[in-house]
Amino acid sequence: MSNVNSAVIEQMMAHQSIRKFTDDDVPQAMIDTIVAAGQAASSSSFVQVSSVIQVTDKAKRETLQAASGGQVYVGSCPVFLVFCADLKRNQAICAAQGIDMPTGFAEQALIASIDTALFAQNSMLAAESLGLGGVYIGGIRNQPQVVTQCLNLPDQVVPLFGMCLGYPAQDPGLKPRLPLAMVLHQDSYQDLDEQQLTSYNQVLSDYYQQRTKGKLDTNFSEHIEKTLNKEARPHMLGYLQDQGWFTK
Repeated sequence: MSNVNSAVIEQMMAHQSIRKFTDDDVPQAMIDTIVAAGQAASSSSFVQVSSVIQVTDKAKRETLQAASGGQVYVGSCPVFLVFCADLKRNQAICAAQGIDMPTGFAEQALIASIDTALFAQNSMLAAESLGLGGVYIGGIRNQPQVVTQCLNLPDQVVPLFGMCLGYPAQDPGLKPRLPLAMVLHQDSYQDLDEQQLTSYNQVLSDYYQQRTKGKLDTNFSEHIEKTLNKEARPHMLGYLQDQGWFTK
């Protein structure tokens, strides 16, 4: 990789998932700034189809912790945000003008999901630039209906993931990513390079052994086999359709 660099790139390359936080409070003004930075992300056709719910209520936090598979940091982190793909707001804007906005299209769902992910990544980068750390919580999709009821989400609004934020109380180390040559293709798609994969498997195995002091010995190929060789939240399609998505 070239030596082209900047403070922003250094911040991005230093990203770690943080699951342990100090007891220090995060000022609301900082949270507001983080979410505003998220809003600055690109928005397809400028439709702005994302909403963020900051959850401070203890009982709601406990519900979301249980719904996300018992991840304790969901309940204990200083800041917990739920990023929602929100088509309801624009539907209401159209209705106020006497227009019945068409819904249910797969493209709408893709736009809302992609834009919300861009929004969230901007927010995470902003938080890290202010000295915070965090982790995404896709586990809220384990029980999306529970999350929907907990947060009083209407139809056309889908909770995509949560985000824990706070001042880091751990330094887990950078997790090695795939070699750039396996990700950056030139002009056309390239088949899997087994030699590069073998090398990366060793790098990741060494990382896990060092991080866990020998308690975990696995590599990327084993991780993929374990993670993807099973059903992936099959309840999601029915839930999304109940919320008015993917009907067309």
